[in-house]
Amino acid sequence: MHAMQYALTLPADYDMRIIRDRVRARGHLLDDFAGLGLKAYGIRERGVDGAPVNQYAPFYLWADPEAMNRFLLGDGFRGVVRDFGRPAVQHWQGLFHRSGPAAGAPPRAFTRRTVTLAEDADAATVIAQAIAGHEELATTNGVHTTALALDPRRWELVHFTLWADHAPRSAGDRYQVLHLSAPGAGLLGEGRQW
Repeated sequence: MHAMQYALTLPADYDMRIIRDRVRARGHLLDDFAGLGLKAYGIRERGVDGAPVNQYAPFYLWADPEAMNRFLLGDGFRGVVRDFGRPAVQHWQGLFHRSGPAAGAPPRAFTRRTVTLAEDADAATVIAQAIAGHEELATTNGVHTTALALDPRRWELVHFTLWADHAPRSAGDRYQVLHLSAPGAGLLGEGRQW
């Protein structure tokens, strides 16, 4: 599994209905994209749920890294580049994925939290503790899906969770989910992935 996200930060007075309409018109195009585990079409609106900016920031879990490359070099992403410019795309190695009790309901929110490992920390120990936290989180009412990923360049852990309803403030930066494409969610595997 690979995790990926890009963020398009938009002007403070940007009409977010433009993004909502775009997702409504095009979101279904990845509903059957081979190799995609899931894509959460996420937005943040300035002043809503503590968001400091207007932002379109979809989050992906890829079952197949070749599919991620096919997407980034294909027509769908070309449309993003054409309309907004080429964003920096962050990607991480997947460490853990699990569906939660609300996996059958459409998610309304996701959270993302990034934690940098301390310089003197044993990475395997910190990651094992983070995975244990996600194992527990995956049993929480309202959790649709939870995942953990690693950026070994910066030694950062990315905690990603989809929520059936509103996300708790303590879970990280909160995004509203406009659409979920999940053609290969079953291919992401369950549990620890290392």
